[in-house]
Amino acid sequence: MKDKVIIYTDGACKGNPGEGGWGAVLTYKDKKKKICGYEKDTTNNRMELKAAIEALSSLKSKSDVVIFTDSKYLMQGINSWIENWKTNNWLTSNKKEVKNIDLWKDIDKYNNFHTVEWNWVKGHSGDIGNDTADELANLAISNKTGKNCE
Repeated sequence: MKDKVIIYTDGACKGNPGEGGWGAVLTYKDKKKKICGYEKDTTNNRMELKAAIEALSSLKSKSDVVIFTDSKYLMQGINSWIENWKTNNWLTSNKKEVKNIDLWKDIDKYNNFHTVEWNWVKGHSGDIGNDTADELANLAISNKTGKNCE
């Protein structure tokens, strides 16, 4: 069995919209990497998506990935809504443009490049991976930067 990259992602926003941050913890075999980023004016949903995009885009080659997120928006989007959006030229069932279409297109690209298993985890429930991703997202907001995520 191939080794899998395990990724925990989270997004945070101070105000919605407001200052936002995203964080991700990537683990492969015995290596662990923490990444995070900041945006001045964004939404919580955008930060949830951005965390997954940045984590997947940081992988150097096609990989088997297991992602854990506490975002029901991300989970429903990737598992239920996205295929219909694509069939309907990125329109919702109400014929309105999909919100955060730019990020959903990126998620779709990486989801189709890598082999990704998406999992939901309850936020703020003591899951160490989720808690660490949450801390990284909030650290990015506090620092107003995506640097110094450790």
